[in-house]
Amino acid sequence: MAFESHLLLALLEGTVGACVLALTALGLSLVFGVMRIVNVAHGEFFMLGAVIAWAAATLVGGPPALSFALALVTAPLAVAAIALGVDRLILRRVAYQPDATIVATIGLVYVFQQAVLMTFGPEARAVAAPFQWRVTFPGFGYSGVKLALAGAALVLIAGTWLMLTRTHIGLAMRATQIDRETAQAFGIPARRVYALVFALGAALAAVAGVLVVPVQQAHYLMGGDPLLLSFIVVIIGGLGSLRGTLVAAFVIGISDGVIAVFFSPTLAKIAATLLVAMVLVARPQGLFGRAPS
Repeated sequence: MAFESHLLLALLEGTVGACVLALTALGLSLVFGVMRIVNVAHGEFFMLGAVIAWAAATLVGGPPALSFALALVTAPLAVAAIALGVDRLILRRVAYQPDATIVATIGLVYVFQQAVLMTFGPEARAVAAPFQWRVTFPGFGYSGVKLALAGAALVLIAGTWLMLTRTHIGLAMRATQIDRETAQAFGIPARRVYALVFALGAALAAVAGVLVVPVQQAHYLMGGDPLLLSFIVVIIGGLGSLRGTLVAAFVIGISDGVIAVFFSPTLAKIAATLLVAMVLVARPQGLFGRAPS
């Protein structure tokens, strides 16, 4: 393969990964931005989305497109319901205290992993792609499924952005983020907003898990890499900055894809970690974050 074709392949792989990473990191950034808590179990919501997608597709059977469409709807809803339960039974009881929520969500990582291990077993599960076609580029053919999944991720990101900036629900979220007490004084139910935000963040991670499961097998330990990369993206972009999260996701995703194709995935992770260190030294609040006053 010529260098130009090899480079184009790397950029395509990086762009597809960046779209899914942006969708995953958006949920993590949204939870931190509004609730001011770090959800260490965010990667497990990604894993649950992928595993539930496999279960739904297996139970339904039939044409792959139909089973995948059902999984794309049911998995995020199921994970959002789980997140609502976590909020009501755990986070609300510890009053959303940052230290307590970190400990609680670390515990949830092991709970979710062991629950999936006992229910579905340790084997990696594959989900059939909803369709089979390839796009021809100079020198190589590329999976049309990956391009379609990246496009779906972009649509969901745009929909989430419009919801946050153009709806009353988004206005309530942004008001709660700026000043919880003032928002409550104006009649905004902060606890309900927190529950909705946590469920939305989990659903975004879950739908990202659904999107990758046709090209990456589902298993109970798959939440580690998405969590690590999401944290890297949120730190680089700026804690709580949705714009920074999206920009950083595409920078990290595309660079990760290029380095992984030309060198190795391990080197790509090392480069991302070094970038975090450089950003924290030069600009501790992140590229788009606000410096503490």
